[in-house]
Amino acid sequence: MSGEQEYMQLIGKRIRQVRKLRGYSSQESFAYEHDISRTQYGRYERGEGLHVSSLIKLVRIFDMTLAEFFSEGFE
Repeated sequence: MSGEQEYMQLIGKRIRQVRKLRGYSSQESFAYEHDISRTQYGRYERGEGLHVSSLIKLVRIFDMTLAEFFSEGFE
């Protein structure tokens, strides 16, 4: 696995972690509430198909800064 793929998977894991910390037990409910395609959101949590603009949108939905988002799970 390439270094890029590993980082993308870490980002996906962090997205999943923060979603759960924000009280959303399912991808479906989170995606529906925030008008994101359920299929696409599932890809984000797997670290696939994630653009910087999409990451920024998610970080804003999570009410975080990018620094806060990247402060855990990337050691």
